[in-house]
Amino acid sequence: MKIYNLQRKQVLPISLDDAWDFFSNPKNLSKITPGEMGFDIQYISGGNKTYPGQIITYKIKILGGVRVTWVTEITHVGDKNYFVDEQRFGPYALWHHQHHFSTTDAGVEMIDEVNYAIPFGLIGQLAHWLFVERQVNAIFDHRYNVLETYFAKEKAGMLTTV
Repeated sequence: MKIYNLQRKQVLPISLDDAWDFFSNPKNLSKITPGEMGFDIQYISGGNKTYPGQIITYKIKILGGVRVTWVTEITHVGDKNYFVDEQRFGPYALWHHQHHFSTTDAGVEMIDEVNYAIPFGLIGQLAHWLFVERQVNAIFDHRYNVLETYFAKEKAGMLTTV
């Protein structure tokens, strides 16, 4: 099985507390996910604060608009430092997503690192080359742009509390 890696880094003009409050609330994931994915949270165990063992179930659209269930588990949490979500059931053979946060002079540096694999062997590798890699990159491009706008407005005092 071929494992792919995506890393993204972004500095947001907010405090570490504000970053953690936003990103550790699973409900905010729908705010930063492209609309065409039809992202719909079905279930969040234990409330709206990330903790190890938390299960989150979503419905998403994949190739051709087919809706599938995606179940992730928060496996590790370092308060105001990092958390990790891993797919338990869904479209990938492997999905391991690390979210890291650290304070900088400009605000908070957020690093996403995703390791993922596509099922179906050589057919999955071909699918990755043809469209999956572009789709995964497009999701994180979208997140980057939404977060830039969202937190710029928040800094300017134009948003209410999340």
